[in-house]
Amino acid sequence: MQRIFLLWLSIILLLCCSSWGFYAHYRLNRLAIFTLPKGMAGFYEANREYLTAEAISPDRRRYVDSTEAAHHFFNADHYGRDPFHTVPQKWNDAAKKYTADTLNKYGTLPWAIQYQYYKLVAAFKAHDTSAILHHSVYLGHYVADACVPLHLTQNYDGQLTHQAGVHALWESRLPEQFGNQYNWYAGKAHYLENPLWQAFIICRGSFKCADTVLRTEHKLHLTFPDSLKYALMQRGNRKVKDYSVAYCKAYNQALHGMVQRRLRTAILNIGSYWFSAWVDAGQPNLNKLIVSPPSAADRAAIIREENLYKAGKIAPLPDYGLINKTLEGKGTLREN
Repeated sequence: MQRIFLLWLSIILLLCCSSWGFYAHYRLNRLAIFTLPKGMAGFYEANREYLTAEAISPDRRRYVDSTEAAHHFFNADHYGRDPFHTVPQKWNDAAKKYTADTLNKYGTLPWAIQYQYYKLVAAFKAHDTSAILHHSVYLGHYVADACVPLHLTQNYDGQLTHQAGVHALWESRLPEQFGNQYNWYAGKAHYLENPLWQAFIICRGSFKCADTVLRTEHKLHLTFPDSLKYALMQRGNRKVKDYSVAYCKAYNQALHGMVQRRLRTAILNIGSYWFSAWVDAGQPNLNKLIVSPPSAADRAAIIREENLYKAGKIAPLPDYGLINKTLEGKGTLREN
């Protein structure tokens, strides 16, 4: 019984702390495949289930590797009012200015992206299928994290402004509830001249959104009593208190498409990092690395998903993750 409890506790912690939430990470890796050129698409399509299922592996790793957590965030506001002109982009220069301990304490996300990028380049050069898939997953995950505004601030869950829970609300609840309404089409991958510079560009764009994420939720909170703000939800086999559908809808509307834009930014950049690493590796023939080509049924499913992506729509995911569903007759939750 204790082992079962600990297992559920670890799952709950992972759901609360995982960046973008399970749902979005699965989506982002899967859709990024459709941004790739013909020379890469076959290999990534043949391995799309692995790339989807393992999309949250870096989050899981945080519970067995104490150094992993710092790779998922960059608390830019620790470095002053203009951090992206203050913090040197090169690691050695930044460590010299602030010390490596300080950088690790306040997050190393842009450098984690750079590190995984060059590991992926090396994997392509070595024609190492396992390494290509592993580093594609990690690189994709970190790039996706960089697109989340609250991964760029010390007030990452609104804990400094009495808004605890806003992190999961923005990055998990909204995509889960309204993903079918978003336009997911992000275009085709393009070559990145400077992977580290691009990582800082992505982080800066997210950082600029962080204040809006928090300010908008605070204003909305003032108009919603708790009896309407929260509801009982079914997550897997558990009933949990979470933000109501009405509150999520109002927040999503008040953000004027921000979540959709950041999701599309993530898709395009994941694909562009994968593509650029392949180009920098000399564009090796990935078709030779395909162990199990897709069956006719799988090929038809891939074509169907790609056509939906081109139209801005999404196909149902495999049975991954846990998504909140409002309990019938219990749309609101009153506190005693």
